[in-house]
Amino acid sequence: MTISLGYQIPNFSYPGGVETLFDTVLAQAREAESSGFDTVLVMDHFYQLPGLGTPDQPMMEAYSTLAALAASTSGIQLSALVTGNTYRNPTLLAKTVSTLDVISHGRAILGIGAGWFELEHEQLGFDFDTFTERFEKLDEALQIIHPMLRDERPEFVGTWYRAHGAMNVPRFRESIPIMLGGQGERKTFRLAARYADHMNIICAIEDLPHKVEVLRQRAEEIDRDPATLRTSYLASVGLVETQAEADAILAKIPEDRRNRAFVGTADVIAERIQESILGAGVDGVVVNAPLNGHVPGVVSALGEALAPLVR
Repeated sequence: MTISLGYQIPNFSYPGGVETLFDTVLAQAREAESSGFDTVLVMDHFYQLPGLGTPDQPMMEAYSTLAALAASTSGIQLSALVTGNTYRNPTLLAKTVSTLDVISHGRAILGIGAGWFELEHEQLGFDFDTFTERFEKLDEALQIIHPMLRDERPEFVGTWYRAHGAMNVPRFRESIPIMLGGQGERKTFRLAARYADHMNIICAIEDLPHKVEVLRQRAEEIDRDPATLRTSYLASVGLVETQAEADAILAKIPEDRRNRAFVGTADVIAERIQESILGAGVDGVVVNAPLNGHVPGVVSALGEALAPLVR
């Protein structure tokens, strides 16, 4: 199964503090599971991101959180959107996501990207390297991870990584889906065409039809059926009850970003997502709700409005 409707949890600054933090995360995941979402995703970051908060705000480690959600849910898929390749050795990452798949009885997806948040790297001691080097690392990592998730024992010696008959047991399934995240037409899309089952496209909304077409071309260049590489788009939404509330929120958003802000009632959000995302040829959508996703009932309302769009 691939991602048709995902719910991403992007922040952990909730009323009640750390004592009820995971309870609030779990409540959102369970609402998503019961209202039509097929996947719950978290960010793989250690600091909160610009635009969502300050670096010192709460940020849960991704795979510990996903493992806890796996043990507390029953049917929904689980993934990071997306794992920063620079934070983990590829053999360790293959082992981690395979363990998540065992815990969840076959519900893990490996979301992965090159990494980009320089502050985390500087302060936590991860090598940041150049843009080109980060993509070289991602390419090498996928040459190890892809076979390890498919019951193969890779032999690989590269500039950055090596593996010598790396074993990966136990595994729950013969293969675990791989999702790449990004928008780079020359690097990311070519890696997705070669290694991925799913591509989460990150770009300006007006560029989305072009990105979908280029991704198809990258698949065709290696004689892959583009239909086998599924796509999704991440959208931030603000669920409100009235248009006046929506207008007040939109007025605070820079004009050049307003067409990417999906703010309104559940029906209005669904209508805009259908038109500008699914209408652009994307197979699915992932939404987050940083303003009020933690409020009981918000995730359910979003799921009930959006699920009919992707069935």
